Amino acid sequence: MSDPVVQFLFDFGSPNSYLCHKVIPDIERRTNIKFEYVPILLGGLFKLANNRSPAEAFAGVANKRSYDMLEMRRFITRHKLDQFRSNPFFPVNTLQIMRGAIAAQKLSNFMPYVDAMYKAMWEQGRNMNEQTEIINVLTEGGIDFKRLLEVSQEPDVKNSLLTNTQSAFDRGAFGSPTFFVGNEMFFGKDRLREVEEEILRANRALQK
Repeated sequence: MSDPVVQFLFDFGSPNSYLCHKVIPDIERRTNIKFEYVPILLGGLFKLANNRSPAEAFAGVANKRSYDMLEMRRFITRHKLDQFRSNPFFPVNTLQIMRGAIAAQKLSNFMPYVDAMYKAMWEQGRNMNEQTEIINVLTEGGIDFKRLLEVSQEPDVKNSLLTNTQSAFDRGAFGSPTFFVGNEMFFGKDRLREVEEEILRANRALQK
Protein backbone atom coordinates (compact mmCIF):
# COMPACT_ATOMS: atom_id res chain seq x y z
CA MET A 1 0.00 0.00 0.00
CA SER A 2 1.54 3.32 -1.10
CA ASP A 3 1.15 6.72 0.54
CA PRO A 4 -0.70 9.53 -1.25
CA VAL A 5 1.52 11.66 -3.47
CA VAL A 6 1.71 15.21 -2.10
CA GLN A 7 3.45 17.82 -4.24
CA PHE A 8 4.48 21.39 -3.48
CA LEU A 9 5.00 23.46 -6.64
CA PHE A 10 7.25 26.35 -5.68
CA ASP A 11 9.36 29.26 -6.85
CA PHE A 12 11.75 31.09 -4.53
CA GLY A 13 10.36 34.41 -5.73
CA SER A 14 7.06 33.88 -3.92
CA PRO A 15 6.99 35.01 -0.29
CA ASN A 16 3.93 32.86 0.32
CA SER A 17 5.86 29.84 -0.92
CA TYR A 18 8.53 30.61 1.66
CA LEU A 19 5.88 30.75 4.39
CA CYS A 20 4.50 27.39 3.26
CA HIS A 21 8.00 25.90 3.22
CA LYS A 22 8.39 26.82 6.87
CA VAL A 23 5.05 25.24 7.85
CA ILE A 24 5.26 22.07 5.74
CA PRO A 25 7.50 20.19 8.25
CA ASP A 26 4.75 20.44 10.88
CA ILE A 27 2.23 18.94 8.48
CA GLU A 28 4.68 16.19 7.55
CA ARG A 29 5.11 15.29 11.21
CA ARG A 30 1.37 15.21 11.87
CA THR A 31 0.52 13.16 8.79
CA ASN A 32 3.72 11.11 8.46
CA ILE A 33 3.76 12.03 4.76
CA LYS A 34 6.67 13.70 2.98
CA PHE A 35 5.93 16.49 0.52
CA GLU A 36 7.56 16.28 -2.89
CA TYR A 37 9.03 19.68 -3.80
CA VAL A 38 8.59 20.49 -7.50
CA PRO A 39 10.58 23.48 -8.80
CA ILE A 40 8.70 25.59 -11.34
CA LEU A 41 9.38 28.95 -12.98
CA LEU A 42 6.68 31.27 -11.72
CA GLY A 43 7.22 33.87 -14.44
CA GLY A 44 6.79 31.17 -17.07
CA LEU A 45 3.65 29.86 -15.40
CA PHE A 46 2.21 33.37 -15.26
CA LYS A 47 2.73 33.69 -19.02
CA LEU A 48 1.14 30.33 -19.74
CA ALA A 49 -1.87 31.08 -17.51
CA ASN A 50 -2.20 34.74 -18.55
CA ASN A 51 -1.77 35.61 -14.87
CA ARG A 52 0.07 38.37 -13.02
CA SER A 53 1.54 38.66 -9.56
CA PRO A 54 -0.81 40.08 -6.89
CA ALA A 55 1.48 43.10 -6.53
CA GLU A 56 0.88 43.91 -10.19
CA ALA A 57 -2.70 42.69 -10.58
CA PHE A 58 -3.99 44.57 -7.51
CA ALA A 59 -1.62 47.54 -7.56
CA GLY A 60 -4.55 49.93 -7.85
CA VAL A 61 -6.79 48.20 -5.29
CA ALA A 62 -5.51 49.62 -2.02
CA ASN A 63 -8.00 47.81 0.21
CA LYS A 64 -7.16 44.44 -1.35
CA ARG A 65 -3.43 45.02 -0.91
CA SER A 66 -3.95 46.07 2.71
CA TYR A 67 -6.05 43.00 3.43
CA ASP A 68 -3.48 40.68 1.84
CA MET A 69 -0.82 42.15 4.13
CA LEU A 70 -3.11 41.67 7.12
CA GLU A 71 -3.59 38.00 6.26
CA MET A 72 0.16 37.57 5.84
CA ARG A 73 0.80 39.10 9.27
CA ARG A 74 -1.83 36.80 10.79
CA PHE A 75 -0.20 33.77 9.18
CA ILE A 76 3.26 34.82 10.35
CA THR A 77 2.00 35.34 13.90
CA ARG A 78 0.02 32.08 13.99
CA HIS A 79 3.01 30.02 12.91
CA LYS A 80 5.66 32.09 14.74
CA LEU A 81 7.61 32.87 11.57
CA ASP A 82 9.36 35.89 13.03
CA GLN A 83 12.40 35.53 10.77
CA PHE A 84 10.43 36.56 7.68
CA ARG A 85 11.50 39.83 6.09
CA SER A 86 10.37 41.53 2.89
CA ASN A 87 13.03 41.46 0.20
CA PRO A 88 14.04 44.98 -0.93
CA PHE A 89 15.02 43.61 -4.36
CA PHE A 90 11.60 42.06 -5.02
CA PRO A 91 10.55 41.10 -7.67
CA VAL A 92 13.53 38.89 -8.48
CA ASN A 93 14.23 37.07 -11.74
CA THR A 94 14.43 33.54 -10.35
CA LEU A 95 15.44 31.67 -13.52
CA GLN A 96 19.00 31.01 -12.36
CA ILE A 97 18.16 29.91 -8.83
CA MET A 98 15.24 27.74 -9.99
CA ARG A 99 17.53 25.99 -12.46
CA GLY A 100 19.82 25.62 -9.47
CA ALA A 101 17.05 23.79 -7.64
CA ILE A 102 16.84 21.22 -10.45
CA ALA A 103 20.63 20.90 -10.40
CA ALA A 104 20.56 20.39 -6.64
CA GLN A 105 18.12 17.52 -7.14
CA LYS A 106 20.62 15.86 -9.48
CA LEU A 107 23.46 16.45 -7.01
CA SER A 108 21.50 15.12 -4.00
CA ASN A 109 21.76 18.32 -1.96
CA PHE A 110 18.28 19.60 -2.73
CA MET A 111 16.88 20.48 0.69
CA PRO A 112 20.07 22.26 1.89
CA TYR A 113 19.87 24.28 -1.33
CA VAL A 114 16.16 25.07 -0.85
CA ASP A 115 16.74 26.13 2.75
CA ALA A 116 19.68 28.35 1.77
CA MET A 117 17.78 30.08 -1.05
CA TYR A 118 14.64 30.69 0.96
CA LYS A 119 16.68 32.04 3.87
CA ALA A 120 18.59 34.40 1.58
CA MET A 121 15.42 35.62 -0.14
CA TRP A 122 12.97 35.97 2.73
CA GLU A 123 15.00 36.22 5.91
CA GLN A 124 18.16 38.05 4.87
CA GLY A 125 16.76 40.17 2.03
CA ARG A 126 19.64 39.46 -0.34
CA ASN A 127 19.76 40.30 -4.03
CA MET A 128 19.39 36.93 -5.70
CA ASN A 129 19.46 38.55 -9.13
CA GLU A 130 23.24 38.76 -8.73
CA GLN A 131 25.40 35.71 -9.42
CA THR A 132 28.01 36.91 -6.95
CA GLU A 133 25.38 36.88 -4.21
CA ILE A 134 24.17 33.44 -5.29
CA ILE A 135 27.73 32.16 -5.00
CA ASN A 136 28.05 33.72 -1.54
CA VAL A 137 24.82 32.08 -0.36
CA LEU A 138 25.87 28.67 -1.70
CA THR A 139 29.30 28.94 -0.11
CA GLU A 140 27.81 29.89 3.24
CA GLY A 141 25.49 26.89 2.95
CA GLY A 142 28.38 24.52 2.35
CA ILE A 143 27.30 23.80 -1.24
CA ASP A 144 29.85 23.37 -4.04
CA PHE A 145 28.81 26.40 -6.07
CA LYS A 146 31.09 25.64 -9.03
CA ARG A 147 29.60 22.21 -9.55
CA LEU A 148 26.02 23.36 -8.96
CA LEU A 149 26.26 26.30 -11.34
CA GLU A 150 27.87 24.04 -13.92
CA VAL A 151 25.10 21.45 -13.69
CA SER A 152 22.42 24.16 -13.73
CA GLN A 153 23.45 25.03 -17.29
CA GLU A 154 23.06 21.49 -18.61
CA PRO A 155 20.31 21.12 -21.24
CA ASP A 156 18.38 18.47 -19.30
CA VAL A 157 18.23 20.73 -16.24
CA LYS A 158 16.87 23.62 -18.28
CA ASN A 159 14.37 21.31 -19.96
CA SER A 160 13.26 19.83 -16.65
CA LEU A 161 12.35 23.27 -15.31
CA LEU A 162 10.39 24.04 -18.49
CA THR A 163 8.66 20.65 -18.32
CA ASN A 164 7.73 21.11 -14.65
CA THR A 165 6.28 24.51 -15.44
CA GLN A 166 4.30 23.30 -18.46
CA SER A 167 3.02 20.30 -16.50
CA ALA A 168 1.90 22.58 -13.68
CA PHE A 169 -0.13 24.65 -16.13
CA ASP A 170 -1.56 21.56 -17.83
CA ARG A 171 -2.78 20.31 -14.44
CA GLY A 172 -4.55 23.60 -13.74
CA ALA A 173 -1.95 25.62 -11.82
CA PHE A 174 -1.71 29.37 -12.33
CA GLY A 175 0.64 30.47 -9.53
CA SER A 176 2.70 29.43 -6.53
CA PRO A 177 2.37 28.03 -3.93
CA THR A 178 0.30 25.26 -5.50
CA PHE A 179 -0.24 21.86 -3.91
CA PHE A 180 -1.44 18.57 -5.33
CA VAL A 181 -2.66 15.75 -3.12
CA GLY A 182 -3.03 13.08 -5.75
CA ASN A 183 -5.03 14.93 -8.41
CA GLU A 184 -6.64 17.40 -6.01
CA MET A 185 -5.20 20.91 -6.43
CA PHE A 186 -4.97 23.58 -3.73
CA PHE A 187 -3.61 27.10 -4.17
CA GLY A 188 -2.09 29.42 -1.61
CA LYS A 189 -0.81 29.30 1.94
CA ASP A 190 -4.35 29.74 3.26
CA ARG A 191 -5.27 26.31 1.89
CA LEU A 192 -2.73 24.40 3.97
CA ARG A 193 -5.43 23.23 6.37
CA GLU A 194 -7.39 21.78 3.44
CA VAL A 195 -4.18 20.19 2.11
CA GLU A 196 -3.67 18.44 5.43
CA GLU A 197 -7.29 17.33 5.58
CA GLU A 198 -7.04 15.88 2.06
CA ILE A 199 -3.85 14.00 2.98
CA LEU A 200 -5.63 12.41 5.93
CA ARG A 201 -8.70 11.61 3.81
CA ALA A 202 -6.53 10.03 1.09
CA ASN A 203 -4.67 8.03 3.71
CA ARG A 204 -7.90 6.66 5.11
CA ALA A 205 -9.10 5.72 1.62
CA LEU A 206 -5.87 3.83 0.91
CA GLN A 207 -6.18 1.88 4.13
CA LYS A 208 -9.65 0.54 3.34
